Amino acid sequence: MNEPSGVRWFKSARSTGAKECVEIAFLDSGVGVRDSKNPTGPKLFFGPAEWDRFTTALVTGRFDRR
Repeated sequence: MNEPSGVRWFKSARSTGAKECVEIAFLDSGVGVRDSKNPTGPKLFFGPAEWDRFTTALVTGRFDRR
């Protein structure tokens, strides 16, 4: 998927300026994710259902290290 023009990328308000940040963009077709250190590099795009499953897994702790 090509990135549409005029997309606004942003970091979480909880980002402390660390070097390991990602940025997201809300698109008509879903959500884009990119590395904040390499904004012209590769990007991932998720459909709405994929993004909802991912964020639900984050909130429920599915990816927490145990």
